[in-house]
Formats: sequence, structure tokens, C-alpha cells
Amino acid sequence: MINGWTAAGFEDVAGVFERNFADRGELGAAFAAYQHGQLVVDLWGGTADRETGRAWDRDTIQLMFSGTKGLASAGVLLLVQRGQVTLDDPLSRYWPAFAAEGKEAITIAEVLSHQARLPWVEAGYADLLDHDVMSAHLAAQAPAADPRAAFMYHAITWGWLVDELVRRVDGRTVSRFFAEEFAVPLGLEVWIGLPEELQWRAATMVAPEGVLVDGPWTELNRPNPLWVPGAEKIWNSVEYAGAGLAAVGGFATARGMARFYASLLGEVDGVRVLTPETVELGRREIRRGIEPTWGSEIVYGAGFELQTPDARLGAPADTFGHAGAGGSRHGAWPSRETAYSYLMNEVRVGPDDRSLTLLSALSRGSRATAR
Repeated sequence: MINGWTAAGFEDVAGVFERNFADRGELGAAFAAYQHGQLVVDLWGGTADRETGRAWDRDTIQLMFSGTKGLASAGVLLLVQRGQVTLDDPLSRYWPAFAAEGKEAITIAEVLSHQARLPWVEAGYADLLDHDVMSAHLAAQAPAADPRAAFMYHAITWGWLVDELVRRVDGRTVSRFFAEEFAVPLGLEVWIGLPEELQWRAATMVAPEGVLVDGPWTELNRPNPLWVPGAEKIWNSVEYAGAGLAAVGGFATARGMARFYASLLGEVDGVRVLTPETVELGRREIRRGIEPTWGSEIVYGAGFELQTPDARLGAPADTFGHAGAGGSRHGAWPSRETAYSYLMNEVRVGPDDRSLTLLSALSRGSRATAR
């Protein structure tokens, strides 16, 4: 059974959402969308906790892994908007220790677009939840010699690099910066690091047998501690939820994430944080190429994923946003004045059309109702 509602013209989205449960075995999920600054889709359903049978309700919060990167990227862009940094600045200008081992020229733009050549931590991930330890490791580390690392997805390390930049420039962590500069003024149910008093609302993440395998991480990107057998224990832990990892530690409702991206397109209830010019800068292409871990093309602006030839982020060419490991997707279509978020608690890899069918239905509705 699904719950929620859709505005006129978006009824097909609800039908697709329901079929995800009936035909695609969805466990628990939510999907929301804004158009022209107004909520037009707000759907949820299924099971939030398979072991207890707790239902996914209107207030269920979900971990979104790399969907977090879109939030942290907006934080860096706000620093640019305020004239505190530029994308062409070397990171070492604000973090002098980062200049070690020949990294003095690596720019903020290169960090945001996964070109820092630091896609793994040589010292390992024993202190995964300790920002100070992990950022110190990366400051001392030499860029990877493997040429494939020149444009390789920095799944976890991206967060320590970006968080340290924000701390050095502003004095606040990315978690606190986002909360005070975006979440509070915009009224967002979105957190980088979930406060302990809200953790009871979080859905429990699960992974079907065989999903959490080493795969390409072993050879190219070093084993990712969040994507190995048994990693669900980390994902669902109180410690992980509260750590505030800027790359992979965000929690939200789909409604909250859709509202966040809607705020990048225009005012939401009279509030807008980033100017149109800043958003345009953020979604300007910095680099595209074949990501060697997966062997498929990726395109990046200033931390935002941009459209790829296989249209992974939805139909319009001007889409921008960021997906999360296992299936979640969050972003915006400026030409349609539409923003969206899909969250789920069962991670999948390989062929997974749960989000794409929803985005196709949303695209049809947004095209029909566009101004």
C-alpha cells in the first residue's frame, strides 16, 4: 500500500510508484517532486524496518549515501557566492598541510569534480568516522600514481576534503554549515549527520545477498568499507548516523531533498540561498570522461553530477544533482522548473529501473504542466 498524493497532471507518477512495489519488489521508499516552487508529488510506502515490520510513514528519514555530495557542494558554492573562495583556488591556500607530496596546485574545482587523485586512503579506513584523523591522512598522502586516478570517483575521500575546506574557511563543519545556512532557513528535513533524537525515524537499510561484494573496488579503488559484506552494520549504526560524513552521511525525507533542489531553481516560500548565477556556476561542466571503476561515462560540475549519454538523471539535458549508492536519486531540471528526490532502503546494483521509471513519469507530467 502506498500513501501520499500528487497534483493534477502527475497522477501517473503514483501509478509507477505503486508498480515499483508490485512488480519490482520495492521494500520501502519515498518519492517527491516540486514544480514552480510548489510540492506536486509526495509519495511513500512499504516497510521501513523489515525485522520489526515498521511501516514507512510520512516522516520516515532515509540515509542517502552520495546524495549528500549535492548538499556539501551547495555549501562550497555559498562560500564562492560570498567571495570567500573561488573554484580555481588551490585547496592548499586554505589548508597549508594539504600541499605535502606535490598537492599544492590541486584546485577546489578539481576536488569537487573528482580529479584530486586521492580516491582512497593509503592508511586504510580504521578511523572512518573520525574526520580529523582521515583528513590528516589525506593531507600527508601523495596523489595516486595510477593514471586512472586522474578522473576517478572519490566515493568517501571527497567528503573529508570538502569538509576540511569549509572548516578552514568558515570555521563550521559541513554538517553545521548546511544546517544553519540551508536547512533552517528553507525548512528542510535534511541533515548531514542525523541528530540522535531523530534516529528513531530512520529506515533500516538492507542489501540483498550478493550485492555487497568487493567487485572493481579491490583492484582500482581499494575496498570501500561501506560496500563490503556486513557493511549494513555500519550503515545502521548510531555512530555512523551521527558522524556527519560530508560525502556519504546525509539523511532526509524525499520531500526535504526535493525542496532543497527546488530552492536551487528559485524561491521556495520566499526563500532562496544561492543566486541563479551561483547555481549556473555550480552546474557548469568541469570534466567528463570514462570512470575507470565502472567503465561508464560520468560528467561533473562543481560537485554536481550532470547529464550523461544514457540519461541516468532523467530526461532533460540540463539536469543536475547527485545520486546515492544503491539506487537513490536527487536533482533538478531547470528547463522544467522541477526538482525531485527518490529514497529507498533496499540497495541494489546493476539493472535497477526503480528510479528511472519514476523520473520518466515525472518528466511526462512536468512537460505537460510546464509554463
